[in-house]
Amino acid sequence: MIKTSLASLALGLLASAAFQAPAQAQQFPTGDVEYIIPFGPGGESDITARLQQPYFKEQTGKNLVISYKPGGGGAVGWSQLNSMAGDGSVIMGINLPHIIVKPQQGNVGFKTDDITAVYMFHYTPDAIVVKADSPYKTLDDLIAAAKAKPRAVTFSGSGKGTANHLVQVKFDEMAGIETTYVSFKGTGAAVTALLGNQVEAEWGYTTVGAAQGDKVRMLAVAMDERHPAFPDVPTFKELGYDIVSGAYRGIAVPKSASEETRKQVSDAIAAINADEGFQKKMLDGGFALVDVPYGPEMDKFMADRSKDYLSAAKSAGLIK
Repeated sequence: MIKTSLASLALGLLASAAFQAPAQAQQFPTGDVEYIIPFGPGGESDITARLQQPYFKEQTGKNLVISYKPGGGGAVGWSQLNSMAGDGSVIMGINLPHIIVKPQQGNVGFKTDDITAVYMFHYTPDAIVVKADSPYKTLDDLIAAAKAKPRAVTFSGSGKGTANHLVQVKFDEMAGIETTYVSFKGTGAAVTALLGNQVEAEWGYTTVGAAQGDKVRMLAVAMDERHPAFPDVPTFKELGYDIVSGAYRGIAVPKSASEETRKQVSDAIAAINADEGFQKKMLDGGFALVDVPYGPEMDKFMADRSKDYLSAAKSAGLIK
């Protein structure tokens, strides 16, 4: 009788443990999560991370603790990602085209395939921006000027090999024009150059339009549909140029993270993206939301973007 009871008890405990194990494995997050931005504070990666913070806290009860690991245009952080804990306690911001183009330019400490992207949550759409008093009232005005005087129309932009630079190359090819791209260190410096009349236009982002307001005019935005914050600004597609592009941002985890952890992190970011309050703040800031989760959708997204970016990078002479 005693043996039977002990055996039954043992079996019961084993069954209970087996039943509870999946629930314990699915718990996420178990504590605060470090969110590493591979750039300095103040940029758009930092801004959007801080917008995500309160929603992560509200939905999980845990803190999203932002830290910075700048250097090499993100390469310092990305090269160290896979040496970090893969238990979901650490996530890192990623940017396109950076993680695609940089490894093709030389040894930067990581390859694109080293980065385990689990969610892409937004992008800053490329846009042609001019000063409010610019003689270029429409995109056709600017194209006409560029055709009349090849290379005379100058654009500022946020560095070489960035989304701004690659879309300039692509647009020039599509429009049959030659313009001059002047590389600046970041969007802020590119805006300053535009407002200071150092250039005639800027390959910037819709966030520039949101931040600068009446000081600037956007001629076109690289989106499938018009941005809700700028209903009067046409898309390139409307004007006959099939361009949907910008600086995409998302989240990656160390390669050692399990499939379950990857999916959990992906789901957590998706839940933030689905919050109407978060959506409004992002759109008001000029950002555009995307929802690319971990799995086949991410694989296709990365393959498509890689093809597009690398083609432009070759045309620009940035890679062989």
